[in-house]
Amino acid sequence: MKTKLIVMLTHNDKTASNSLALFEDTKDLPVDLWGFKEVGLPVPQMKALLHAMKTAGKTTFLEVLSQTEEDCMKHAKFAVELGFDYITGTIFHESVWAYLKQNNIKYFPFVGKHFDDGSMDGDIDEMIAEGKRFAEKGVQGISLCPFRYKGEQTTLGDEFLQATAIPVIVAGSINNRERMAYVDSIGTWAFTVGSALFNGTFVKDGSFRENLIALIDLMDSIN
Repeated sequence: MKTKLIVMLTHNDKTASNSLALFEDTKDLPVDLWGFKEVGLPVPQMKALLHAMKTAGKTTFLEVLSQTEEDCMKHAKFAVELGFDYITGTIFHESVWAYLKQNNIKYFPFVGKHFDDGSMDGDIDEMIAEGKRFAEKGVQGISLCPFRYKGEQTTLGDEFLQATAIPVIVAGSINNRERMAYVDSIGTWAFTVGSALFNGTFVKDGSFRENLIALIDLMDSIN
C-alpha cells in the first residue's frame, strides 16, 4: 500500500485524555505520521504530547475543525508555537495561509461544506475548483472527507483525485480494508485513522496497540 497512514490520537473528534501513554506504548511501530486535534486536552498536556512525538522523530499533524477566520488563526498560531509540521482541516482563509506559509507549516485545508455532526456536503465541481484554486496559491494539499459526504462518496473521491494534482489526505470513517484499498487505489497521499483504533474495530476488545498492529497488517496486505 503506497498511501501513508496518519495515526490520530483522537476519539469522537477530541484528543484522548491518555494520548501520551498511548503514544509511548506504540511509538516503536512502523508509523511515521502522528497527530491529534486542537480540543480535548489542556495545552500543557498537548505540548508534552507533541514534544514526545518530535523527540521520537515523528512527523506531526494538528487537525482543526474550526471554521471562522478568527478561530482558524488562533489554532494556526498554536501550531506555530508548539512546532507542528502540518495543519489539516479548517476552512481556507487567506490570512491563515499567509501566516502558515511565513512560518513554514504545511497546510491541508478542507474543501466543501462541513457540519457540526462531522458530515460534509457540497457540489463536486465546486470542490474541485476550490482544490485547484488552493493549489495555485501554493497550498501543499487538501483534506477530503468522502466517507462523510452526504452525496455519492466514491464519486467524490474518484472525481476529485482525477481532476486535481494536489496531494490529498482522506479523513474520517476509514474503518475497514475495503475503504483503505479504495483510498489507495485513487492515489490518496495519506489517510487518517483515530476512533476506529479506540473502538476495537480491527481487533474486537483489543487494546489500542493491538488494533494499530492489525491496521498496519491490513495495509501491508493491500498491493
